[in-house]
Amino acid sequence: MNLQASFKSFINKNHLFSTKDRLLVAVSGGVDSIVLCHLCKAAGFDFSIAHCNFQLRNEESEGDATFVATFAAQLNVPFFIKKFDTEKYAADNKVSIQVAARELRYSWFAELMKESDSKLLTAHHADDNIETILMNFFKGSGINGLKGILPKHQHIIRPLLFATKEDILAYAEENNLAYREDSSNASDKYTRNYFRNQLIPGLQQIFPQVKENLMNNAIRFREINTIYESAISATKKSLITKVGKEWHIPVLKLAKTPALHTVLYEIVKDFSFSAAQTEDIIKLLESESGKYVQSSAHRILRNRKWLIISPLAEMDHTIYLLEQKDDSVFFPLGKLEKKNIALEKINPDVSMAQLSARNIVYPLIIRKWKQGDYFYPLGMQKKKKLSRFFIDQKLSLNQKENTWVVESDKRIIWIVNHRIDNRFKADINSQTADTLVLRLVPSSP
Repeated sequence: MNLQASFKSFINKNHLFSTKDRLLVAVSGGVDSIVLCHLCKAAGFDFSIAHCNFQLRNEESEGDATFVATFAAQLNVPFFIKKFDTEKYAADNKVSIQVAARELRYSWFAELMKESDSKLLTAHHADDNIETILMNFFKGSGINGLKGILPKHQHIIRPLLFATKEDILAYAEENNLAYREDSSNASDKYTRNYFRNQLIPGLQQIFPQVKENLMNNAIRFREINTIYESAISATKKSLITKVGKEWHIPVLKLAKTPALHTVLYEIVKDFSFSAAQTEDIIKLLESESGKYVQSSAHRILRNRKWLIISPLAEMDHTIYLLEQKDDSVFFPLGKLEKKNIALEKINPDVSMAQLSARNIVYPLIIRKWKQGDYFYPLGMQKKKKLSRFFIDQKLSLNQKENTWVVESDKRIIWIVNHRIDNRFKADINSQTADTLVLRLVPSSP
């Protein structure tokens, strides 16, 4: 293979970048990134080199840094280097070393790209792509994972995806390129290394053309995935309605959707649900109202004829005070306005509470309701727990969790947007301004 010609052809065919662009090449010192830099230099591209020292291999890490710095000087290109305390970052953020290294390097690369207005190039090649496809297949990532690594994704460009490891090694030998060997690549304790060193060579003994076949399949799966994503997008659009901070899905329509498991997973994965939870969510289609399935960030609730996806409510223990001298107070539902009037007629608007000012003790407290709360619903002489009142009102779980109350002298006087307490109801036709009117002005969506 003429690697230089194939390199230019791949860049042009996939519209990756041009000689007018400024490039930032991530260089470890290994053969892949060294060859990528050599190809870029020979093709006349304007690029800089960035090297991360993760300080994980002691003298070997320092040797890599020195080698890459010398290489950048030989090519006469700008050089950037940064040391990371990777082990500390992993411990502080409770992530693996691999995840820590990835987060650290891409965060730094983003800073460099912003400063220099450049595009990031990495030296991922065809063998990396094959390993990724196989790993995704065994992890059960679905058709999206089988498309493998893309030549260009967001801010990352991979112009060596057409070349095999053998092609890259041959180019390095032909051009007398020195490079560093990472000793950790020989260890099978990392999943990718096991696939690279054990599984794929084993498959080649049975299917000698396995790499070539998988590379061709990656192209097919990318095209299939494009069609798949288009169909899924249209189906999701027909099923999901955004209502405020919630997403509503009609149960009957969803139940009749072809390829239900696949469609449902494509919907719920965006809300941190796993593939393993799909079956539990499908069971909601046959359950009674009130049942739900929860992820780390969202809840899917069966509410009559709908599945409702909503963010998990964060417990808000904040209390807000409305003093007698105040005209209003802001809290999460909006602005609570206060005024005293002589009431002539009751306004039935539930966003307004009309109360007897003579029975009010300040300051008023505005807070989230809690278990054990009770009040005397308007028109009733007996107290009722709020939890029972919510059931009678057929409130959804999400509505309950977002219910606030106004309290005076440890007594609830109003369940905001629902009902006042009978003990505090206003007197009509009073000649004095002894009616306290509380009015909620909702926050803008």
